[in-house]
Amino acid sequence: MTILSVDGLTKTFDVHVLGDTRVVGLKDVSFDVTDGEFLAIVGESGSGKSSLLKCLYRTYEPTSGSVVYTTPDGPVDVASCSDRAVMSLRRDALGYTSQFLDEIPRVPAVDVVARPLVEKGVGRADARETARTLLSALSVPAELWEAYPATFSGGERQRVNLAQAIAPKPDLLLLDEPTSALDPNTRRAAIDLLSSYLTSDTTVIGVFHDTDVVEAVADRVLVLDDGRLQHIVPIEAYEGRVMSE
Repeated sequence: MTILSVDGLTKTFDVHVLGDTRVVGLKDVSFDVTDGEFLAIVGESGSGKSSLLKCLYRTYEPTSGSVVYTTPDGPVDVASCSDRAVMSLRRDALGYTSQFLDEIPRVPAVDVVARPLVEKGVGRADARETARTLLSALSVPAELWEAYPATFSGGERQRVNLAQAIAPKPDLLLLDEPTSALDPNTRRAAIDLLSSYLTSDTTVIGVFHDTDVVEAVADRVLVLDDGRLQHIVPIEAYEGRVMSE
């Protein structure tokens, strides 16, 4: 079953400091994603990978095209629906994480990870227990769980960010370079956690630059170049080199 259908997605940016120069971030990108699939997005720096994810999450409003997400109540075009509908989708079905953690001032790491669970109605004690389990699986030292992520290293903050994103097991999870700051051991821990914690009900679209991560988690690979979709192949047929950022 197709859970997400992207058709003719285009995003342009008007750069005012360059005399209103128009920059094309995405050009006529179309693809479908099936329920429970893990789709990896790869391409050189500047190819449009992050712009694509932000359009899917509606952080960016697409210039044209559609992003139709299938909900239990019917299809919703994320590209053109109301802001209220977008917020409802984010609350009930969509998850997103970027490379960088937006710290909540004076909130311990365990509560940062527990927050999306509490917002879904999970009791605070149970939510914090799940948060501890996720932080432990990602090798975040126990002595940091009650500390503020603003004081953490880049890799530690990225692990908190990933734990926060996957904690509620969203129906569609969008990951933008979730392992870019991790060393090989913690990267492997992140791969294992994505495989073990998320169920087959979760569909994942993720931007990656590590070949080992792509090969470990992806069902298919979507290759972008200069804002255009080059091809989509099953992981068994993917022979390209994932470009480092």
